[in-house]
Amino acid sequence: MADADLRSIGILLFPGVEELDAVGPWEVLSYWTRTFAGDGWQVFCFSADGEPVTCAKGLTVAAHGATARMPDLDVLLHPGGRGTRPQLADEAHLEWVRAQRRSVPLMTSVCTGSLVFAAAGLLAGRPATTHWASLDLLAELDPTIDVRAGERFVDDGDVVTSAGISAGIDMALHLVARLASPERAREVRRGIQYDPRPPV
Repeated sequence: MADADLRSIGILLFPGVEELDAVGPWEVLSYWTRTFAGDGWQVFCFSADGEPVTCAKGLTVAAHGATARMPDLDVLLHPGGRGTRPQLADEAHLEWVRAQRRSVPLMTSVCTGSLVFAAAGLLAGRPATTHWASLDLLAELDPTIDVRAGERFVDDGDVVTSAGISAGIDMALHLVARLASPERAREVRRGIQYDPRPPV
């Protein structure tokens, strides 16, 4: 699944994951790691059992491997989507997230993935964001969180959260800038031709 000599970014897949939450960052990070292999990073997707998952809008996505067989991570990316709702009360999943926090240097989330981080206690007293429709729930899960409603992503050192869905692309480009360089992030942005100009 992965090269032990490279630093690793793992993207979690689960039933009901929002497609672009996972695939948007994947596009950015895989373009970076494949085009600029000399930077020494790799990215892969994994699911609990290594099996494909059906996403929120019906797309089926295959994982590269299972949680139990993934290498040590340098970065974990937890997407959002309707599949995060049962995770908020899934103690086994929350304990897995806490265990990742103890071993993974950089924890990141897209959209409602930050709700799972909040439920696991990772965001206590920290600034964070999520999808605009879930900002109130984020505050309910942990009233000590400094909820940042207007930001595309919030970098708080060892935890980075992003707003809804397409904001994961912006966060992933920020990760490239942080883990490699701003110039590398600009090269990746040009490479994937990401220059949003909404028609409405």
